[in-house]
Amino acid sequence: DTLKQIVSSGNQTITGGINGNFWGPTLIFNKGETVHLNVLNKLNDSTTIHWHGMHLPAVMDGGPHQVIPPGTLWQPFWKVTNNAATYWYHPHLHEMTEEHITKGIGGLIIVRDDIESALALPRTYGIDDIPLVLTDRDFNSSNQFETVPYGDSMIVNGTLRPQCTVPAQVVRFRILDAAIERSYNIGFSDNRTFYVITSDGGLLNAPVPVTRYLLHVGERIEILVDCSGKSGTSVDLKAYNSSISNFVAGGENFPNGPFANALGKKDFTMLHINIGAQTSSPIISIPSTLTQNTLIEQSTATVTRKLTISDSTGVTKPQILGPNAFILNHRLFNINYNDYQVPVNSTEIWEITSSSVFGHPFHIHDVEFNIISVNGAPPEAAQAGWKDVVFIPGKSGGPGPGGANTVVKFIAKFDDYADSLHPFMFHCHIALHEDEGMMGQFVVTGKST
Repeated sequence: DTLKQIVSSGNQTITGGINGNFWGPTLIFNKGETVHLNVLNKLNDSTTIHWHGMHLPAVMDGGPHQVIPPGTLWQPFWKVTNNAATYWYHPHLHEMTEEHITKGIGGLIIVRDDIESALALPRTYGIDDIPLVLTDRDFNSSNQFETVPYGDSMIVNGTLRPQCTVPAQVVRFRILDAAIERSYNIGFSDNRTFYVITSDGGLLNAPVPVTRYLLHVGERIEILVDCSGKSGTSVDLKAYNSSISNFVAGGENFPNGPFANALGKKDFTMLHINIGAQTSSPIISIPSTLTQNTLIEQSTATVTRKLTISDSTGVTKPQILGPNAFILNHRLFNINYNDYQVPVNSTEIWEITSSSVFGHPFHIHDVEFNIISVNGAPPEAAQAGWKDVVFIPGKSGGPGPGGANTVVKFIAKFDDYADSLHPFMFHCHIALHEDEGMMGQFVVTGKST
């Protein structure tokens, strides 16, 4: 534990950090290299560090089974096989993820590869290639964090009311939704078009022009914003959350109770951007193509696994807010139970049917996947690449009987890292839901080639 002056006056906030007092360093990996990490836990509590989106052996994954007790050094290592994109790392301790993420423990991972490096893209870190870690927090009267699903205060990169200066050229923002629960409907105050160039796990085939992008917990996108000729002006990056559904996180407006918050169902500024002078070697155009993704052929799938998401009542686990919980496969998570045995080298379609009224960002460890369909429709262009989080919308018709269930399908190849002892996780990435038991696990079986 450490301290940071997050609120401008009054007490410092007790935080958790990695190599600092809030959040952690951005790790830059090159595809093909083997990385070794020394993770020393100086907290007063056990924790874990999960390398979100990384393809790696289960024993190095940092899920709830790879516990790091206080005062203990954990030394994971793996060969980086991921495509160039933005990934992240965060705690994943059983039933404690919300509390540990609230403290501020986590950080970004940038993977570089030959394909991305050959493109004319901004990549001067902090100048024209800027990470934006979006989250929100609730402070009590002593400026301390409350462990709650929704905060009253927007925070970007650990800063309240943040602003930055960017050059008058094409700028790249790497955006992570690191909130406990909230989704952010991203747009600019002047309604400008911006260009999505990556999904969670790599470059898209071509930049996708949008004016809004609804980003859910755990998801990352990289965007290009053309600020050419705008030196001396400013623009705000905003969350246009007044327009999102009541059943998408952040689209509700609860006046009272544990989910009440000042940002619910509202539009609000996330970042004030000042546009300054151009750099000496600016990127001034948006590329027309990026890469040529070879997506997984559905005909190669050997099995279709059918999962369910549902609302449950009468659950009495003590940390659950009230008698309701969201559950996967009709059961609360049991750390000693494996849901699936996935044969190594298999290609699988996962079909998730949700009768929940609420939308859930579903994350799977170990693999990047391709979305096949959401309620029968192919994914929108900015989601049509490599993903490790997919948003499962709530059923149509709202609460009560009636309405149609949501069905989302994705396809993934489990091509190595067989280990019958150490499971990988799948779960809702809303930390509250995950801690309450909205999680399952699988082992990859057989012999790795």
